[in-house]
Amino acid sequence: MAFNWLRRLFNARLGWALLWTLLVVLVAVAVNLAGIRLIGNLGGWSHWLRAHAGCFLIWRLCLYTATGYGWWWMRPRLRQRETSLDAHRRLLRTEIAAVLSIALLESSVLLRPA
Repeated sequence: MAFNWLRRLFNARLGWALLWTLLVVLVAVAVNLAGIRLIGNLGGWSHWLRAHAGCFLIWRLCLYTATGYGWWWMRPRLRQRETSLDAHRRLLRTEIAAVLSIALLESSVLLRPA
């Protein structure tokens, strides 16, 4: 009974989310290690990443657009299912936090010295 909150916290949904997060991190590490090995050294890999920064910006913008479209499609269904005013406020706070997070991440990339 004392650890009932812990069991609810670590349910199957959270387990899958953690597993997917771990998988994405492992793939990112593997890609970076493969890139460093392919280019030959860390300095060359950093140079290659800087040289292709525009392509990565376009890729991120495409991801943001696809995510935004999916959210725009899903939002009315979520609002119909959750009809309370408190749920709508939580949804709005989450949307604002997501947009601010993306804006801060992208501005930090753009403001970084070349």
